[in-house]
Amino acid sequence: MLIRPLPVVTAFLDALNDSLKSINSSAQLSRSQKVALGVFIMGIVVTKTINWAAFERRSLGRFKATRLCWMFYQAEIAWQSLLQASVRNILLRYGIQSGTLAIDDTGKKRTKRTSKIDGAHKIKDKSTGGYFNGQELVFMVLVTEVATFPVGFRFYIPDPELSAWRKKDKALRKQGIQKKERPNRPEPDHVRYPTMQSLTLVMLQEFVDSFPNITIKAILADALYGTGDFMDKAAEITGGAQVVSQLRSNQKVSNRNYSEATLKAYFSRQKGAETQLIIRGDKEEQVTMLAARLYVKAHGKRRFVIALKYEGEEDYRYLVASDMSWRHTDIARIYTLRWLVEVFIQDWKAHCGWNRLSKQQGADGSQRGVILSLLCEHMLLLHPEQFVLLKNKQAGMPAGCLIERLNAEALLATVKSVVESEDPDTELKALALALEHTLPKRESSRHMAGRDLGEQKATDSLKAHARKFKLLDAA
Repeated sequence: MLIRPLPVVTAFLDALNDSLKSINSSAQLSRSQKVALGVFIMGIVVTKTINWAAFERRSLGRFKATRLCWMFYQAEIAWQSLLQASVRNILLRYGIQSGTLAIDDTGKKRTKRTSKIDGAHKIKDKSTGGYFNGQELVFMVLVTEVATFPVGFRFYIPDPELSAWRKKDKALRKQGIQKKERPNRPEPDHVRYPTMQSLTLVMLQEFVDSFPNITIKAILADALYGTGDFMDKAAEITGGAQVVSQLRSNQKVSNRNYSEATLKAYFSRQKGAETQLIIRGDKEEQVTMLAARLYVKAHGKRRFVIALKYEGEEDYRYLVASDMSWRHTDIARIYTLRWLVEVFIQDWKAHCGWNRLSKQQGADGSQRGVILSLLCEHMLLLHPEQFVLLKNKQAGMPAGCLIERLNAEALLATVKSVVESEDPDTELKALALALEHTLPKRESSRHMAGRDLGEQKATDSLKAHARKFKLLDAA
């Protein structure tokens, strides 16, 4: 498929530019900047990478890799406002006035040595239990009654001094060295290396400041964010939104009589109630639930705690909510929406380029690469067919399906330009020649033509030695 300026991309960039002007009149895009962004987005659609050389080949040499690289790094594009402007455009187009924010983190694998890739570090691989070197991101996704789309992201970088201490402390503990003889834990530098919770709170504040008319119903996050400090601050920032996370089974809670127990012990005293739970507004599933408003010791206050177990599961998971005025069934039901942020991450990794191939260097390279990939995600959401389906409350198409349609449109646009030209034969020959010139020619290491592979046969001078050794072995 070839890179072509499709109407859907042009319309998206025009609307994006209008949204930029509403934020800051001096941030509007120039004609060359719009062309470059159009090539970037269509390049991601066609190649599923962020690769300047691939973009040059797929544009048949029309857009040079060096020029695209210069536009990416040197053009005075208001990169920090692009994502905000795109979110504003989607909110206006779909008439969205409220929603739920879901938080999750993910990692991007890199090679073992990545001196020029910003923020690469050792990351726990959730699928295998091992570790890999890569970059880590925190995403914030807005889930509404119409559409689900990303509204913010941050790169997470752990404190290297703290990481080095943990590694050394673990090794010393294995050697049996007592705590008093081991180095003390250094004070974390949260200013230079903020935690994931801090990054999320900053994103929440930015979203509220940028879109004060959007009502946040709830904030959903996994157990990493189930701290009292995060839940209180998130609720305060969003004007009292419900914050739902998870607690560990060994966390201490107490009831009205102030008898302290772990969550697992407390909820094991009574049998759970079996009921039907509506999952993401669609199908129903059989679940077992228990709920109580308990004093959570780590939070220093009372929370609404729900023990939830799906059919076939042996152990409960423990949801915790900040607003105790909700029904426990509504809390459990809204928390099922957190799965949607994981779906977005999988779609984004598979189709929006940055996870497949993105070697842009430095902090700006990583930040801008992710912004481009998220703009591609937003553009798919505003595809005319997708827009009509969602506005009419029908099931939308997945990202992969929309990508295939755009590739087909690009192919048809190429064929149409040849057929409708004044001299189709000449135009077709020019297209074929351009394809021939832009197709890469690489050397294969599999075939041995032109290489010196040695004699690969017995040497006359050594045959006598071989016979001698045979006689010795026979004796």
